[in-house]
Amino acid sequence: MTDTTNTDASANTDTPTTESIIDQASATAQEAAKTVADTSASLLGQAKDAIGQAVETTIGAVKEHPVAAAAIGAGVAATVAGAAYGVSKLLEEDETPAKGTKAKAKA
Repeated sequence: MTDTTNTDASANTDTPTTESIIDQASATAQEAAKTVADTSASLLGQAKDAIGQAVETTIGAVKEHPVAAAAIGAGVAATVAGAAYGVSKLLEEDETPAKGTKAKAKA
């Protein structure tokens, strides 16, 4: 009995080869990378413009109202200093109990 199945891979041209699949995947990845790069550049430009406008507006407001700006700056500095002090106290590992509390007896 003779084998009538065709084992020649070139006989079926409808099936994509591994190389063609890899080429298609590579092309798709390159297109996606280009799209991401273009989008990133656009967003970066928009962010630069927005930051520039914010800085200009802030400088203008400080020039118009220097006393208010100084008061706001002092308030922000005090807030940051208070928060830093509070965090440092929370993170302290103090072995002694706080005033007015009794130490627990060790068993």
